[in-house]
Amino acid sequence: MPKGLKQTSSVISIGFRAEELAPNTFIEAQVDLNLSPLDREVFVVLAVNMDPQFPDNLAGTDTAVLSSLTTTSQTGTVSLNNSNCIAVSNNAIKTDVGGIEGVAFQTLGLETPPATLEYIGIIATNDFFVQCAGTGNAAPKRVDGRMYGYRAVASADIYAALVQSEVLSA
Repeated sequence: MPKGLKQTSSVISIGFRAEELAPNTFIEAQVDLNLSPLDREVFVVLAVNMDPQFPDNLAGTDTAVLSSLTTTSQTGTVSLNNSNCIAVSNNAIKTDVGGIEGVAFQTLGLETPPATLEYIGIIATNDFFVQCAGTGNAAPKRVDGRMYGYRAVASADIYAALVQSEVLSA
């Protein structure tokens, strides 16, 4: 348990989905955590599993489905170097120009934390955001997933620092 936080729930899981409206367009889903700012409530993230769809296998075309989960709204999918990014998962198929066969690649950002980590993130504001964007696909794509964690109450100084850090780094 992080110092300055008191756990107020058992471990819960929250499912999410972000689905493109048209092929190869960015989409972001906002997921409400129903946290109580008056009670200085935060969500301590223990693990995230993200499952983006497979990209289309099109001859001579590189295709991909990119996805990320963040604490703040984004204008595109992001990588783990973004301070508000908690998890990423990408699937891609690379094909030589004029080729008919492609090679599949999968990129995952730490789905389950090592036993040495108490948590992988803390969400201090009321929402988290899931991004998805396809590249080179013929059909719209989506990402499904589940986030695991628990609710906690933060001391006043820690809550203020967490909210300020999250909001100012957006």
